[in-house]
Amino acid sequence: MSTVSTAFEKAAAEDRAALVGYLPAGFPDKQTAIKAALAMVEAGADVIEVGLPYSDPLMDGPVIADAVYRALKGGVKIKDVFDTVQAVADAGAGALVMTYWNPVDKYGAGAFSRDLASAGGAGLITPDLTPEEAGPWLEASDAHQLDRVFLVAPSSPPQRVEAITRLCRGFVYAVSLMGITGARDAVSSSAADVVARIREHTTLPAAVGLGVSNGTQARQVAGFADGVIVGSAYVRRIAVAATPADAITAVRDLTADLAQGVRHG
Repeated sequence: MSTVSTAFEKAAAEDRAALVGYLPAGFPDKQTAIKAALAMVEAGADVIEVGLPYSDPLMDGPVIADAVYRALKGGVKIKDVFDTVQAVADAGAGALVMTYWNPVDKYGAGAFSRDLASAGGAGLITPDLTPEEAGPWLEASDAHQLDRVFLVAPSSPPQRVEAITRLCRGFVYAVSLMGITGARDAVSSSAADVVARIREHTTLPAAVGLGVSNGTQARQVAGFADGVIVGSAYVRRIAVAATPADAITAVRDLTADLAQGVRHG
């Protein structure tokens, strides 16, 4: 059983949803990103998505796209992503890499999986990889016992949901709305429907991403999902912080609010 599966089981046993936090590696710099991820773990995050900065982030809104640009401009490398993953794994949390497929394909799916597993990573979240094109990743992830997290969108028809969930391991990423990432004032009304449709095809946990930015929204999502994914709200806190120390404090405070929100009752 992977560290991610264990984290979701632990959360369920504690009558709460799992809290999944996202940060891109290398933002605002490598060491601050690592310290921020560790602060998230210490404050109650169960799983950390370590973003692999990429030059064409199709799914990401302006907050994350700007952070990724800054990370790339700062010289972040794939090795820095693995170093961040290792720090999170060493802290006892599940560590996944959120990445578009092109960097993995260029690195080599087998080599990437080998190095990710060596760093203690649990697997990948692949927002732009379709089941039809996933052959190399399926083979490599099987070889290295890594989780595969694919995305189900509000527009996914039943046969598509079935095909996607059949390939997933760890959890299924339920996209709450059509569009790019970003914190919203309210959780999309389609989120609960996406989770319900996922549960028609799998017993894997379903975690909702896109739009959650505070404990109140986390509580709403925890009412119908197994996990709550938060990204842009974290990145924004770091982006507006005056100093790295302020960024770490802001991340810790947000995590504490979210960790309270995901508790049932």
